[in-house]
Amino acid sequence: MLRFAAVGLDHGHIFDHVKGLLVAGAEFVGYCPESTAPGVIRAMEQSYPETPKISRERILGDPTIDLICISAVPADRAGLAVRAMKAGKDVMVDKPGITTFDQLAEVRKTVEETGRIFSICFTERHCVRSAVKAGKIVQEGAIGRVVQTIGTGPHKLQLASRPDWFFDPERFGGILVDIASHQIDQFLFYTGSTTANIVASSIGNFAMPEKPAFQDFGDLLLRSDTATGYVRVDWFTPEALGTWGDGRLTILGTEGYIELRKYIDISGRPGKDHLFLVNKTENRYIDCSGEDLTYFRAFVDDVHSRTETAMPQEHVFEVCRLSLEAQARAVRIGG
Repeated sequence: MLRFAAVGLDHGHIFDHVKGLLVAGAEFVGYCPESTAPGVIRAMEQSYPETPKISRERILGDPTIDLICISAVPADRAGLAVRAMKAGKDVMVDKPGITTFDQLAEVRKTVEETGRIFSICFTERHCVRSAVKAGKIVQEGAIGRVVQTIGTGPHKLQLASRPDWFFDPERFGGILVDIASHQIDQFLFYTGSTTANIVASSIGNFAMPEKPAFQDFGDLLLRSDTATGYVRVDWFTPEALGTWGDGRLTILGTEGYIELRKYIDISGRPGKDHLFLVNKTENRYIDCSGEDLTYFRAFVDDVHSRTETAMPQEHVFEVCRLSLEAQARAVRIGG
């Protein structure tokens, strides 16, 4: 049985990792309580009261632990991953797993030298049932050849709960690195592209003059040799919305299209994971709430078999490269 532990519990996405791996049959053997987010630690204590708290050094030094899950401050994730891989462990990192080009080079070098797996859990695809279903529909050819994706990632600011590092682009990586990596991952996956170029990108601070370094808006245009993609991410979700963001994805094919309303169908159907499919023969709604999440089971198999079925390693690095390039080249707008 795969044994895993968690370090860097600075973001709630760590619970997606833990839950997914437990469902896949892995054993949660401990976590480091060192964190900038006391609420995450309290929630971990309540959710997994039998799981011991273990120092970071003991976790990294324990040869019986196969996998380390990391959801630290974004700028610290790559460094922890490198330490874990050099200690002989595979890693599952929250997005963004990498915030600088130097980190990307170091992680790539470490993967090559150690043979360890460096995986980023892109929750907006791997932990969203409608996104999993969309992948199956695309692979079945129901909408023909995919030629474009339009992905939006709006977020609710929830200002009172945010730590200081949240407002420092040196720590969170910038909005296109921090959030848009999700949509870049989806573009490559659904279009079947192995690489792409950033055509244009922009960032802005429209609503928080008291935090001048913060970025509350970003967008970018991608192009591969087979498709294009548009991405918009922001922190403008109104408080009245019944969830943290109305994330959507449109996948355009030569014979139809798919629209995902991932987390809410405003003034429509209750719940989440709504998928709409239109092609030459049907126009229908699909409730994806019962769809199986496949990433974690595939990842566990990859650890045992040293394969890349959950997500190719080069795909992870390409998503990181593109998000870093989009951030670095972004034109600042809005003052």
